[in-house]
Amino acid sequence: MMRRRTTLLTGCTALALALGATACGGSGPVSAGGGDKSLSGQTVTVAGVWSGSEQKNFQKVLDAFTEKTGAKTQFTSTGDNVSTVVGSKIEGGNAPDVVMVPQVGVLQQFAKKGWLKPLSATTEKSVDAGYAPVWKKYGSVDGTLYGVYFKAAHKSTVWYSPDALDQAGVKPPTTYDAMLKAGHTVSDSGLAAFSVAGQDGWTLTDWFENIYLSQAGPEKYDALAAHKLKWTDASVVKALGTLGKLFKDKQLIAGGQKEALNTDFPGSVEKVFGPKPEAGMVYEGDFVAGVAKDQFGKTIGTDANFFPFPAVDGGKAPVVSGGDAAVVLKDGKNAKAGMKLLEYLATPEAAAVWAKAGGFLSPNKQLDFGEYGDDVTRATAKSLVGAGDSVRFDMSDQAPAAFGGTKGAGEWKLLQDFLRDPSDPARTAAQLETAAAKAYKG
Repeated sequence: MMRRRTTLLTGCTALALALGATACGGSGPVSAGGGDKSLSGQTVTVAGVWSGSEQKNFQKVLDAFTEKTGAKTQFTSTGDNVSTVVGSKIEGGNAPDVVMVPQVGVLQQFAKKGWLKPLSATTEKSVDAGYAPVWKKYGSVDGTLYGVYFKAAHKSTVWYSPDALDQAGVKPPTTYDAMLKAGHTVSDSGLAAFSVAGQDGWTLTDWFENIYLSQAGPEKYDALAAHKLKWTDASVVKALGTLGKLFKDKQLIAGGQKEALNTDFPGSVEKVFGPKPEAGMVYEGDFVAGVAKDQFGKTIGTDANFFPFPAVDGGKAPVVSGGDAAVVLKDGKNAKAGMKLLEYLATPEAAAVWAKAGGFLSPNKQLDFGEYGDDVTRATAKSLVGAGDSVRFDMSDQAPAAFGGTKGAGEWKLLQDFLRDPSDPARTAAQLETAAAKAYKG
């Protein structure tokens, strides 16, 4: 451990203070418990975007449901285009019972097409008791609750190698300009400042959203997310210009723009925490920790750490979240048992199963923070839950999938084009407005 390690965000208390969280201790473990096996002989089919370690850990939750109820489960990974895959399954008469929907816009799309069953009174009661109202709002369409947010992401975290910042003599910054300045210092010490995953357009939307929420404020953020504010608004052009300061600075991005556009999300984490580091920092959500730990053997809090995404132009530091909502399809062959799965997923008991496994945050405030396996995750969860209704859901995830959630199209592609050439923010804003207008009308 480097001797300056104590000046960085280390330990639960320091992280909790930095994120505005409270104490990190829990009151005791939550057990999966037993059940009455009331669903024995039934099978619940589940679809979601998860693969790899996420799918493996979610399977532990499904297995706990099986142990409790007797119902078997079958999970299918859809990849990123969940709306297309699920739509095809419905048309083919092979609809899953439950879908883990990663975007608010897709949940709204499914509801408006008449595909979803309203959630049971039992589930709604659990949501009212365990979740901040904002999470119920994001799971509802026209006042009806269709989705329960089981897994959340804290997307306002910048991850770094303590050794890299230590060698550069840099402390975690609290403003965007200070972050770019610190990046130059890191670059001068021999590593690029940031690894950027430009091959995955969703990471670029996350960059924009944090800057926009802090710089423009929550009211304009909400208006833009609902397309009540046009993307040609001066606030959007300004935020793109702020992001462009980073994108066009070859000293700050590992390999420059061209290499960033050829780097996917796991690759961006590898450039910081892999065997041959190329950069000192990588921006993305709390799930960076899972990759750093599982793929590269890093000890979270020692070899890999984070600071909150810094405030921009005197605004408040942003708290942007994402998440996966469980919904029940009307056309599923066993929707009744699917609803029972959602009743389970809405409980802290279910959340505790994945919390123990790691790589997971729950928006359920009834989950004991002691269930998380390390101080860093515990503090991040505290920050997310503690933010209450000031959390803003990932903007691109609130948009229609054609604009905010499709590879090679809409916002994902246009921000990749902006990374390639960030010289004209106003032009990019106009292109974004054209794409958004078409998608929201559709």
